[in-house]
Amino acid sequence: MAKFDTSKSDTQATKVDPVKVADFPFEIYQEYEQKLSTRCLEFMKADSGVLVYRRMRVAEVFSYGCRDMKQSLEWQLGALHKSMDYKADVPNFLEPWYGLGMVACSFGIDYIWNQGQSPATKPAFQTIDEALAFDIKSVKETDVGKHSLEMIEYFLEQTKGKLPMSMGDIQSPFNNATNVVDTSNFLMSMILEPEKVLQFLDVLAELEIDFYKEQEKLIGDCLVKPGHGFASSRVFEGFGMSDDNIVMIDEESYLNFITPSFEKLGKAFGGPVHHSCGNFSDKAEMLKKIEGLKMADAAFTAETDPHPNPAEPFVKALKNSNIVLNARMVGSPEVVQETTQNLWAPGLKLLAVTFSQLPEEQKQAYDIIHSICK
Repeated sequence: MAKFDTSKSDTQATKVDPVKVADFPFEIYQEYEQKLSTRCLEFMKADSGVLVYRRMRVAEVFSYGCRDMKQSLEWQLGALHKSMDYKADVPNFLEPWYGLGMVACSFGIDYIWNQGQSPATKPAFQTIDEALAFDIKSVKETDVGKHSLEMIEYFLEQTKGKLPMSMGDIQSPFNNATNVVDTSNFLMSMILEPEKVLQFLDVLAELEIDFYKEQEKLIGDCLVKPGHGFASSRVFEGFGMSDDNIVMIDEESYLNFITPSFEKLGKAFGGPVHHSCGNFSDKAEMLKKIEGLKMADAAFTAETDPHPNPAEPFVKALKNSNIVLNARMVGSPEVVQETTQNLWAPGLKLLAVTFSQLPEEQKQAYDIIHSICK
């Protein structure tokens, strides 16, 4: 049985050749996007259904390559060009990705650049009080924030605003909290100083709202939602946030401490959208208690995540809820078939995210998914 391949730097990546701006077929891709967007709009209007998204993720873009915006754009143009060879319902998009620690930089925490790796951050504070006492800057005033906004401007200038684009990878206030304050101490604060936890998460939410409003304003009509690792479209809804720390606390603590800032941040951009790595199926039912939730993302195959989710809790929780399930499934057509059979139920809105390496395999997976989800 296939397992998560720890020898790969990125199990969800595809090898692509960079494409220069001058060589990219803009009109062809615009027609392609428009055609698929029609399917996306029909899906959004329906109470139940399925779409297939073949994410064309370039490993270099989400590691050391993010430091060079010209190189990142050419890799991504190569990905968009190649994506048209793979049968799918949701188009790929550009992403001005520049690491995960943007909000941490508001607290004076600089990126750590290890050779060949994506930028990393290390918490600088032992307590919430220390973090709140710091002279906090808005993200757009930091070097990292400025570079991120310049990257968006560069992408738009080079492509003349003709291609879909998401905001950068967005971490939830909870994820960002542990980029700033020692994780163990922050979790202990939920017991020892609950009001401080709520205050700190709200500060982080406000920092993010301010920064991502800047991104939203720049990207304009090119913006696709929910963004980053989610199947995204100009006609989809919501604001995608990585909230992987969900696996570390119980449901009651999550609802009491985490949802207020998560909902506030999501609401500012049309509604929250949730992602977590790992197995958080014990909280699948709880997801419906997040006010205004538009979509949830989870991994469902062993090649996608070392600890994939069982399908049943998510199907039971999300069918007839109008919350879209963004289901990632790395694997062969046979694995895709078994996974889709376990996931599908009438009343579910399913976005099946596949990573078939060959166009022929992708066509097979695409046909299998649509034959099951009738």
